[in-house]
Amino acid sequence: MKLVKLAVALCAAVVVAGCDAPKKDKTVDRGFDSKHLSQLKAGIWIDPNGCDHWIIDDGIEGYLSQRLDKYGKPVCSGTAPPNTATGAFKRGSPVSDPV
Repeated sequence: MKLVKLAVALCAAVVVAGCDAPKKDKTVDRGFDSKHLSQLKAGIWIDPNGCDHWIIDDGIEGYLSQRLDKYGKPVCSGTAPPNTATGAFKRGSPVSDPV
């Protein structure tokens, strides 16, 4: 029974050790080709309701943020049909995206 408790405690310690502290500066990509996110190219994805979202794909990670006006309300420009991504959002990184 002691061996089982020891094994459970060890597994719990490994799981907790896998938790990482959150990044302090969320504007920097710390991945394979780390750089400031402003150096990546953004596109726009239109959600099913017709509202805009900024989208960036650097090959390994992706970023998505709702596009808001100066009052904090969603922008629904109608520049493309719903569920469509437009722009050069896959550019700005040398890492290719197989999908």
